[in-house]
Amino acid sequence: MATFRNPIISGFYPDPSICRVNNEYYLVTSSFEYFPGVPIFHSRDLVNWRQIGYVLDRESQLNLDGTPNSRGIYAPTIRYHNGVFYMITTFVESASGARKNFYVTAENPEGPWSDPIWLDDYPGIDPSLFFDEDGRAYVTGNRKPPRGQDYPKHNEIWLQEIDLEKKKLVGPKYSLWEGALKNAHAQEASHLYKINEMYYLMIAEGGTGFTHSVTIARSEYITGPYIGAKTNPILTHRHLGKAYPITNVGHADIVNTQNGEWWMVCLASRPYGGYFRNLGRETFLVPMSWEDGWPVINPGKGIVELEGLRPNLKDSKWPTKPACDHFESSTLQMQWNFIRTPRGNFWSLHERPGYLRLFLKEETIMEESNPSFIGRRQQHVNFAARTKMEFIPSNNFEVAGVVLLQSKDYQFRVEYSIGKLSLIKRENGIDQILAGHLFEGETVYLKIEVYEQSYNFYYAKFPEEWIALCTNVNGRILSTDVAGGFVGTFIGMYASSNGKKSSNYADFDYFEYTPIE
Repeated sequence: MATFRNPIISGFYPDPSICRVNNEYYLVTSSFEYFPGVPIFHSRDLVNWRQIGYVLDRESQLNLDGTPNSRGIYAPTIRYHNGVFYMITTFVESASGARKNFYVTAENPEGPWSDPIWLDDYPGIDPSLFFDEDGRAYVTGNRKPPRGQDYPKHNEIWLQEIDLEKKKLVGPKYSLWEGALKNAHAQEASHLYKINEMYYLMIAEGGTGFTHSVTIARSEYITGPYIGAKTNPILTHRHLGKAYPITNVGHADIVNTQNGEWWMVCLASRPYGGYFRNLGRETFLVPMSWEDGWPVINPGKGIVELEGLRPNLKDSKWPTKPACDHFESSTLQMQWNFIRTPRGNFWSLHERPGYLRLFLKEETIMEESNPSFIGRRQQHVNFAARTKMEFIPSNNFEVAGVVLLQSKDYQFRVEYSIGKLSLIKRENGIDQILAGHLFEGETVYLKIEVYEQSYNFYYAKFPEEWIALCTNVNGRILSTDVAGGFVGTFIGMYASSNGKKSSNYADFDYFEYTPIE
């Protein structure tokens, strides 16, 4: 029988939420401090997905100025009702600051989506929308229990009606459920469903790390009481140990296909080289069925697998995308992101047609700023990336090159400045020069080849005449298990004048990213 491979969306695409509209499926994921925000994907078979855009792609929708690493846009939910798509999410402003919840709408999932509709008195994170059969709409979220917390990170799930015409919450808040697992902190990621006249509340417990899990409760009434399944958690991998190839499974959403099958999407990670997760949290697919009114995840196995039987849907592949971006279009391709909302005209596809021009900014990638950086996700354990750069530095402050980025404090930078190429490892906010080679010229070719945790850096003055800058560099600092936070590794192009004013620029002829089998 036909099978599929997990993850269905590889690389840093966590917190998936899914909805079906007739025979079409749409999925969104978290984006944190990266812009545009909330990538949206389309599929017809739940296995083959293509990105069709971003929900938050305008400055008026998303101001990420000053947002720290691993803050920003958390856990979106996508729903469809009466011809309108809704995406509701949390904007985490700072490490300890406000959590603000809002939603946007669109008639076409490719956009344009509306500007944010901010909801007052909406505590917590991971909001979700539910449309009941009587036409009323509700939101759920998490918060500290009104009576107080019994232990650290103790939360409850709450419910309130929302008036979509008046665009505000109405009526009382109802406490629904504090989860199934004793002292299993961080009850979050709530989704509400009505199936066979029962209301089901599915949540995540145990935090988004190794002890992540999915639990579920049900009630005859939307406001409760909710009774948890005796089989909780209905999905977790924490009992499999850290050597299992898929870990920290949780934060799920479910969908019923037009053929009557039920499937779950969830986040998980693929550690390698030890318990290190450079790819971040990815999107996985797992089958489910119903027994005695409760869901059974991957019947007979109960876990997420790297390979499984395909959904009973016609195979619907999308055309493959080129591995190399030659920057010949009038707009950036969808894989490219900025760090925070892009401010100023620091990049151009028009100044020199066929090239991406990055103007040097005073801001650096070692700050919580908007540096002159354009990057894409690392999506494979083994991969190669290369680019051709033309750059004439005018002083020692001006640098340009490529970056492997986990955060402002954990990264590798290959920088070209006057007379030299340098590989810089930044760990815990401290720079260390791992290699420095003399180099003169306007054009330099740069290549990175990665084999699990072995990162290898090369340069050339002429095509394919590669010289090793530094090889077998330990890449584990790019894992969240070293760097902390919630994001995965990005790789991209960078230019900076390191705090000095400059009108200089670097031109990139192409950027190629290819998996290595």
